[in-house]
Amino acid sequence: MRRSGGGLRLQTALAVVVVLATMLTCAVCRNPVRYLVGGNDNRWKPNVNYTDWSLQQVFYVGDWLYFVYDKNLYNVLEVNETSYRNCSDQGFILDITRGAGRDVFELTQPKRYYFLSSGGYCYNGMKVSINVVEFVPAPQGSQSSMIRCINPLVLSIVIVVWAVLVRNQGFTIIRA
Repeated sequence: MRRSGGGLRLQTALAVVVVLATMLTCAVCRNPVRYLVGGNDNRWKPNVNYTDWSLQQVFYVGDWLYFVYDKNLYNVLEVNETSYRNCSDQGFILDITRGAGRDVFELTQPKRYYFLSSGGYCYNGMKVSINVVEFVPAPQGSQSSMIRCINPLVLSIVIVVWAVLVRNQGFTIIRA
């Protein structure tokens, strides 16, 4: 009597699918962060060193910048590097000002972003450069972080595959 290898191959294939699904899910397990530009004390106003603030942060794709400012005085423009260095609002990329003085901007690409306030306020420090990187999970996370990463869909898949594997634990006997 021999055991059939078909059941073992199915179990191996299902186990590989579960492991890959879990790895793919955990590769993107980071909740976006909303950063108050300038921190809690400084907000978006003149005479603040936003370079110091931005260098103390790590910005990832999917994070958000939250600009809070006096809507009657200031605005927020995304500009290119040259405009940033020269404090020029000419040819800006995007005006993210929505009129309420509480504007958000999603960091959608791994690159350096440049923002400033027009009307001469840039010369008083109202500019910030943000370097955005892709999130790369640690190679070996703790067990608790791995458990947090498993979303309900993957958890459901794992349970179904486990149930199939448990049900198929018996060996098929082939008579020679």
